[in-house]
Amino acid sequence: MRFDQCTNGNIFMHGWTLEQCVMSEHDKAILRELAKKMRSYAEQPEEQEKFQLWRDHNDLKETRPLIYLDLENGWNELLPQEFTCQCEGEMAQEWEMWLHKELIYAEKIKCDKPIEAKFYIPYMAHDTMWGIDKKVIGDAHSGEAYTWESPITDEMMEEDVDMSTIIKTPQITIDWEATNAFTAIAHDVFDGILEVERRHWWWWGMELTHPYVDLRGFENMLVDFYDYPEKMHEILELFTRGYEAKLDFLEQNHLLTPNTGNCYVGSGGLGLTNDLNPGAAVPNSAMDIWGFHESQETGEVSPEMFREFILPYQLRLAKRFGLNYYGCCEGLDRRFEYVKQIPRLRRVSVSQWANIPLMSEMLGGDYVFCHKVSPTDIAVPQIDEAYIRRRLHEVLVKCKACGNHVELIMKDNHTIANTPYNSYRWVELAREEVARVYG
Repeated sequence: MRFDQCTNGNIFMHGWTLEQCVMSEHDKAILRELAKKMRSYAEQPEEQEKFQLWRDHNDLKETRPLIYLDLENGWNELLPQEFTCQCEGEMAQEWEMWLHKELIYAEKIKCDKPIEAKFYIPYMAHDTMWGIDKKVIGDAHSGEAYTWESPITDEMMEEDVDMSTIIKTPQITIDWEATNAFTAIAHDVFDGILEVERRHWWWWGMELTHPYVDLRGFENMLVDFYDYPEKMHEILELFTRGYEAKLDFLEQNHLLTPNTGNCYVGSGGLGLTNDLNPGAAVPNSAMDIWGFHESQETGEVSPEMFREFILPYQLRLAKRFGLNYYGCCEGLDRRFEYVKQIPRLRRVSVSQWANIPLMSEMLGGDYVFCHKVSPTDIAVPQIDEAYIRRRLHEVLVKCKACGNHVELIMKDNHTIANTPYNSYRWVELAREEVARVYG
């Protein structure tokens, strides 16, 4: 079984080289049959109902709580037990895996993720990132643990070094020959069955502290707040200018792809909304799409330090977007008074590290309450159903009382104990508890 890299809402993280752009008649036939099956699900009325449910939810209209499961690395335990690749080509196998995931959503997971008659492909693109990179020790793409050596040393921070000579503005280049080649193949395979649409994952979010940790190390970052505050600001300014330049490039070259449809947005949930420009196949600017911002690496940093060092740069980036999603794993209850300054903030992550009842009161009906359910609930061979029910029930009762627009997100599942049943059963339990509390 190939290692699944279509994480974060079933989106391809990369394109395919020209050498990989090969499709045999054997593989084409297999993919077309899977696509026909997927289309049959997409045409069911309940799938259209899911689309409307997410739009109303993200537009802050009253709905029942929504349920979404994205296993991330857990797919690599589930997929080998649910299907065997029949395709022979490397690219075809990845496409087959993508289609099977959609069918598993329709047939077994049965959460609120809609099935639609579309096949998404990315660009074959290269991003230089920051022009300097960490030295990885271990295999970062294997799904196993790894560490790294950070390239920006204490000596560089202590000396009068112009950080712009080290950290460079990201440059994006696109291999149009390869991109057009696999796009043409996708049309040949799916036309008449699925609509082929480009949807690229240019970044996970407008990350500031994540690349900082990559280039300095986590412990060093915590010390830098005290020992090298001016250098820290200098580095964060360079990251911010880099993202601004990247946005400018994507806008000017019409390379933005919409995230206002049936696609993963931020750190969990779907981006469907009528409050942006849902009909734009190519967004005119970032004002047509969602922005995503977080700083989970500084979760234990004081709110005052967050306000001084992180927030000013996030505000500059957030103002570029039509709507914004904030947060990932960090608990936001201690810093929400600052986070809520994010312009056009709509979706807020409520993780297991937050004071969940307090967040419920803070968010009220003004934001989407994106509740990240603990992945440990399904990471064991035998799940504790009573425990899962109790935790879900407590959250839902509080959210209903506070008028939250709540969604239950199961993600970050780096293991499901090789037990796919856990995933399917969790969705059933969540549905039952939603019905119990909301009727």
